[in-house]
Amino acid sequence: MDGSHWLSMQPVLNQLKQNGHELVIVAPEINVHIKASNDIYTLKTYPVPFTKQELDEHFQDFTNGLFEDLSFTVMFVRTYQRLIRTSAIFMSSCVHLLHNKELMTYMEQSKFDALFTDPMTPCGQIVAEYLDIPSVFFLRGIPCGLDSAATQCPSPPSYVPRIFSKNPDHMTFVQRVKNMLLYLSEFFLCSAVYSPYSSLASEFLQRDVTLTELLSKASVWLMKMDFVGDYPQTTDA
Repeated sequence: MDGSHWLSMQPVLNQLKQNGHELVIVAPEINVHIKASNDIYTLKTYPVPFTKQELDEHFQDFTNGLFEDLSFTVMFVRTYQRLIRTSAIFMSSCVHLLHNKELMTYMEQSKFDALFTDPMTPCGQIVAEYLDIPSVFFLRGIPCGLDSAATQCPSPPSYVPRIFSKNPDHMTFVQRVKNMLLYLSEFFLCSAVYSPYSSLASEFLQRDVTLTELLSKASVWLMKMDFVGDYPQTTDA
């Protein structure tokens, strides 16, 4: 992942290097923040069918939308439109990675010990499955509660406020109804954004696989939680 996801990964990469690990970063040649670093990691890039200007415009538009104060209906429509445009960029990048025979052959022959990724887009996990190596997730969260579903952690909308709902942790009946409506709307949004990855993974891995099943294969989940801004979450014992 690029953007702020990549920036938060860098301290972890620095520590891994200090601990003696050899790191190889795989990234599209058109990106926002990922640059070569001779001291910490080896950078492997692959071509993608979009320009730096197009990428920057998508990131800026999506970021601006997070701070708009709009009605639920308008926010839903605009979020859907932005997600479709932004996810098309990520999906295109993933397709061009998986079909880059030279790079995929290099990763196979390198016999890596593990894959470190942010599963906001599940392309990294598809690669980990293909290489048959453990994967370590480093994430703030995945939209629509996919992280809860993949880890089998209960997150009932009657009690757990949905992201961006602005609901408190003790909701009134009306707030619970709003939370449920937002929860249902997420299925529509996530189906449009994430269902292509299930098809891509099934095609590439040559077996039927759902997105939840794919994400559940991660070996370690490192959640970047802030208990000042986040609600308490249940865990599966």
